[in-house]
This record gives sequence, structure tokens and C-alpha cells, in this order.
Amino acid sequence: MANVIKLRKGLNIHLQGEAAETKLSLKSNGKYALVPDDFEGVTPKVVVKEGDVVKAGDALFVNKQYPEVRFASPVSGKVTAVERGERRKVLCVKVEADKEQVYVDYGKKEAAKMDGKAVIDALLEAGIFGYINQLPYAVSTNPTTLPKAIFVSALRDKPLACSFEMEVKGQEQDFQTGLTALSKIAKVYLGVGPDSALLNVKDAEVTVFDGPCPAGNVGVQVNHLNPVNKGEVVWTIGDPTVVLFIGRLFNTGKVDLRRLVALCGSEVKTPCHVEMLVGEELGTLLSNSYDSNHHVRVINGNVLTGYLTSKEGFLGAHSSEITVIPEGDDADEFAGWIMPRLKQFSVNRSYFSWLQGKKRYALDARIKGGERHMIMSGEYDRVLPMDIYGEYLIKAIITGDIDKMEQLGIYEVSPEDFALAEFVDSSKLELQRIVREGLNNLRKENA
Repeated sequence: MANVIKLRKGLNIHLQGEAAETKLSLKSNGKYALVPDDFEGVTPKVVVKEGDVVKAGDALFVNKQYPEVRFASPVSGKVTAVERGERRKVLCVKVEADKEQVYVDYGKKEAAKMDGKAVIDALLEAGIFGYINQLPYAVSTNPTTLPKAIFVSALRDKPLACSFEMEVKGQEQDFQTGLTALSKIAKVYLGVGPDSALLNVKDAEVTVFDGPCPAGNVGVQVNHLNPVNKGEVVWTIGDPTVVLFIGRLFNTGKVDLRRLVALCGSEVKTPCHVEMLVGEELGTLLSNSYDSNHHVRVINGNVLTGYLTSKEGFLGAHSSEITVIPEGDDADEFAGWIMPRLKQFSVNRSYFSWLQGKKRYALDARIKGGERHMIMSGEYDRVLPMDIYGEYLIKAIITGDIDKMEQLGIYEVSPEDFALAEFVDSSKLELQRIVREGLNNLRKENA
């Protein structure tokens, strides 16, 4: 019987445009790109050049600091561009896919008979090791430091999240193989929701997290099961599709980066699920999916942690949603915030909409206020189900007080843990950016 942890703190934001339990077949336009920024903490060194022909599974770039960590091409085809930005920063490596896909054959492997080193070597060789993250610092991990445990969250509970239960259906064997392979490296903790179909998996300690968002955050689960202290490392997989990537590699010998993506949001005409490859261009998915006359924001990921994109963008390595919501820059409201209203969501019951229960809202991208002095009101704590003082930690990061940061638990957090706090923050601070900068500075100090 799985352990159950009930969480009281948090907030479920009910938005319009949830993807229906239908799967739309999509014909790709053949344009793909792998974006190094999707792998936090990786400094890329490109190992291909324009005009090269690659197979699915060949490396496009490596981590400069750990060259054995390779990042595989999702498709076979021709490298069409290596795009660079300021100071020659690598923005993406573009590949035009062949009509008939050719895969590098890494050979089928029986995970149950392998040891931890053999599993790590197989993941490094195939170019999917970099999809595993770590705490502290919430960055793509490296193979030189073994973890005390590996945490996998199979609970997606952010607004309009893609259903992992729907994605894993029919792929249970691949998921089990992935867990078995990871269990050879360290003890595996699997976090699931109360109604999950994954309660009886093997080679992992299953824990049910029963509570509002962000119960599905892998950082929250680490905090409740086996907190990270200074000097310790745990590997984290907050995107459970990565376990499927690993399982498919061992079961087929091929790199298969297919994932289920929810096309969702209040501006989408027909919200649905679509099967796509990591790095696939979004133009085909987004063509005619929303009214182009409306001012909209297209988000690569979910509304809390995703980033701005467009039809020319590419599916992020860890993105399980493409969300389209109103931009809000053309909104014209009589009397502004002072009017009583029923169509606006409010955490602190400023509007009468709280009387309407679980009504779904069409929220836009406006911040509705400017940045101001930080108010120590305890509002972060209400949506942060972790044993840390969120407001004091943010103040320590802003002031650059490293000793205070360490005492207040910065090694246990990642930017996504503060996504809800950023949503409810009356000071309008960019908390996720602040936490990321704090983690980066601490990483440099401890290097």
C-alpha cells in the first residue's frame, strides 16, 4: 500500500480551455530544433555543422563542462542551421527531417541485469542523460556525482496540465523499464496523485500526494520525503515523460523522444492532445487553432512556468503543454479594478467570483499593477507547502546574503516552486527569476 501525504497549502487555478481526452493526429512540417536553454545549467558545445547529415540519436551538442553528456537529435535529417545570439550564444540547432526516419541502434538492454554505471553509460551514449535534473541548484545533472536518491513526479497538477495518465496508457512497460533502470543507480521515489494507475509499479517507493497545486512539483515531494542538506545531491525528474524516453531506449535500442502535448487555453478553438517530438516546430500545431485577429500570448509550457513562444518556436524539451491565452493589452475596463465583478479570479476574495465555486476563468497575461515594496504578509506561505520561510528566503536572495540563503533552505528549492507565490504576490516581483539568479550565484560561489 502506497504512503499518502496530505497537503493543505497550495492553490488550484481553474482556467478555461482544458484539453479534451481526444488525441489529434498531426502531420509535421519536418522542421525541428534542439534548444540548449531547455537544459538549465548546460553550456553547449555544438558538435555538428550546417549541412551535416544526422540520424535520430546522434549528438547535436554536448555539455562543455561534461563533454560525455550529449544531447541527441530527435530526428534524422540534415542540419540546416546553428543559430547564435549575442556573444555567440547557441540559441538552437535546426534539423530538417528525412521523410523516412533512420535511427542509431544502441541495442536493446535488459535493465534488470545491469548495474548503475552501465545504466548511466547507456544514457550518456544515447544522449538523453541530460534530461535528468538535480537538487541543489535545479540544473541538468552530471554523471560525476552520484545521488542519494532519485525522485520522479508523475503528478501533473498545474493549470490545464497535460494528463500523464492518458500519456502512459499503453506504455506501462516502457515506464516500468525506465524506473527499473533508474533504480540501479539509486533508490527511486515516485510521487503520484490519489487516482493514479501507477500505484503498483515495481522498483520504486510510491507516495500519493493528495492536495492542491503544487503537490506535483518534484521539489515539494523531495521536501516531504527526503530533504536535501548541504553537500547532498538528489536527481529529479519532474517531467515523467523522461522515464518513458529511458524505457523506450532500453526496450527498443532507439532514441524515441515522442511525447503527448496538450494544446490548451481559453483562446484555443478546439483544445485537445497531440503527439509530438521534442523540438518540433509549432507552426503546424498552431495554424488555425486560434483566432489570429485576437491579441494572444502563446506559451511553451503551462501558464505558471512556461515561456513566450510563437508559431516559429519549437516544442521545449520538458514542455507538455502549448497554452494560448489572451494577452490583455487591448482590454478596456470601465473603472478598472474598483468595479465588483464575477468574471475575474481573486485569491483574496476581492471580487464576488469566489461565491461561484470551481468556476473556470479566461485569465489574460496582464500583471495588473507595478513592482512595489515587498509586503511581508505571509501570502507566499499559503501556497508553498514546503518547510521553508519563502518570504525570508526571497529577501536573502535579493540582498545576496549567502549564509542566510543556505540557512533558509535554498538547496531544496527550484524556481517552479515559487510559481504560485509569484501568481499571488501583491508586490509583483518576478520570484522565479529571482530564485534562478540566486541559485546560479550560489552555484558559482561553490564551484
